[in-house]
Amino acid sequence: MRAVRLRRGYGAMAVVALAGAVLTGLSGQGHPLASPTSGVTFPLHTRGAVIVDSAGRRVKLNMVNWYGAESPDAVVGGLAYQPVSTIIQQIMAMGFNGVRLPWSDQMWETNPVVAPSLVAANPQFTGEHARTVFNQVVTDLASAGLMVVLDNHTSNWQWCCSETDGNTLWYNSAYPESAWLADWESMARTFKGVPQVIGADLRNEPRGLSSWGGSDPATDWHAAAERGGDAVLGVDPHWLVFVEGINFGLDLAGAGSLPVTLNVPSRLVYSAHDYGFDHTGTTSYDAWVAQIQPQWGYLVGKYPLWLGEFGTCNTSDTCVTSQNTADLGLWFSVFTRYLRYHGLDWSYWPLNGTQSNGLPGQGRTYGAPETYGVLNTAWDSPALPALLGSLQNLQHRCVAG
Repeated sequence: MRAVRLRRGYGAMAVVALAGAVLTGLSGQGHPLASPTSGVTFPLHTRGAVIVDSAGRRVKLNMVNWYGAESPDAVVGGLAYQPVSTIIQQIMAMGFNGVRLPWSDQMWETNPVVAPSLVAANPQFTGEHARTVFNQVVTDLASAGLMVVLDNHTSNWQWCCSETDGNTLWYNSAYPESAWLADWESMARTFKGVPQVIGADLRNEPRGLSSWGGSDPATDWHAAAERGGDAVLGVDPHWLVFVEGINFGLDLAGAGSLPVTLNVPSRLVYSAHDYGFDHTGTTSYDAWVAQIQPQWGYLVGKYPLWLGEFGTCNTSDTCVTSQNTADLGLWFSVFTRYLRYHGLDWSYWPLNGTQSNGLPGQGRTYGAPETYGVLNTAWDSPALPALLGSLQNLQHRCVAG
């Protein structure tokens, strides 16, 4: 997510093949939680405008973002409050079938020891390096049958995103494109053979000087996405490759005339992001559709499309539904109506009940309430039932209309 714009010790990771796993239920509930991908045959690929499994059955992504590993903390949020197993059980109990997991090149390359205070509820991680914790979180998610999309969120660890944060492109002076490609290849090698790791979101919200095509290779995100996607598929040809639009993920207008072409067919999924603050003054469903149609709406039904980020506040029911243009609920009800009607794949931002740290001046403090989060500040139940209910209404696989 962007700011509102004005404008320890684990050996080699085992192959996880537990798509039919059953985990212990939530504390006190006394019933098991079945794998959310039971019946899915991995790997996945695309067919027409949808994602399907190897048997050709539609697989609809109903996911949630779990941030923190891309931040200066270098670890997913919430591990100071709840065991990782409990958080994963919460994800499953709420009906999500996967997680988009942000990471930064700085975390992956420097691999610091995670501060003990950040994993206080998970003593198994005390003294562990960031990559060990990250790998285990991915393994635990996959063992539960949750799909994972790995998201290169930033080069330097920080809260994302602005036009002046030094991470507007897919590279910077500290982490050039060669590092970005090498880190993606390393990531793919690390998780190759874990079928629930379904793909790579190549870069979060290219912006600023980023262009779709053009004569300058230094800013051409379209060409870079092809290089990045081919690098990932060169290691594991079974992954999906998610390519976001430019201008904070809002703009995929160029994809129609200049599509991304990868060396492995049926692996490309376009990804758009959308927030209420991107549509100031939204007054109706039709008005919002008119705004998004030339940007990414025209792709619906023609190309595989994933709404990789969207979110609203969790402080009031008017965050979810409202007739007042001053409330995020007006945009959110319009947006979710569109997702529901078209049966689109999506990933809500975020799961987190509390904030991870940002850099100085970014206004992010570990433990502060995450006012967009699905979970509460204790990470043990939903923050706003109306919000969860709206998301659960999107989880069903419906025929359009």
